[in-house]
Amino acid sequence: MNTTLLLEQHEMARMLERLASQIMERHAKCDHVMLVGIERRGADLARRLSALLEDRLGHPVLLGTLDINLYRDDWTSLEGKPHIGQSRIPASVDGRVIILVDDVLYTGRTIRAALEALLDYGRPMAVELLALIDRGRRELPIHADYVGRTVNTSRHERVDVLLAERDGQDAVHLTASPV
Repeated sequence: MNTTLLLEQHEMARMLERLASQIMERHAKCDHVMLVGIERRGADLARRLSALLEDRLGHPVLLGTLDINLYRDDWTSLEGKPHIGQSRIPASVDGRVIILVDDVLYTGRTIRAALEALLDYGRPMAVELLALIDRGRRELPIHADYVGRTVNTSRHERVDVLLAERDGQDAVHLTASPV
């Protein structure tokens, strides 16, 4: 397998700073914003974005996490049993702008599941999507409002986001599988 380094730690940090700036450009003081990270790495990225926004704004931004395993459309085809985690939504989503955060946007199926899970909590004013990496190849009509980097990939490639919180380092790799 051929692996290419797409992002290093300092590039990822700079990208998150830029994404936080874009959120503030669109939502000023972020009073009605709630960041909701999709478990697992999306939740880690949402925590980082929340900290960046809090430093800039001088007040906390609501932060939640969302476990989508019960909403996936492929859970019956997964090997073994899916691990069901816990969602943590700290306040009502009604009337808020929810910014869903995920590490990689690919087919759109994860986001479809996240939207379904999120709507079980209420009716947001709007839902926006932030993806660190958008690799294209959608199967559903879903797009990101905030994108760290777009990487055109084939179906025979995989994008791996490594985060210090889970993997001991920050990096993004593109791995080509043998056809």
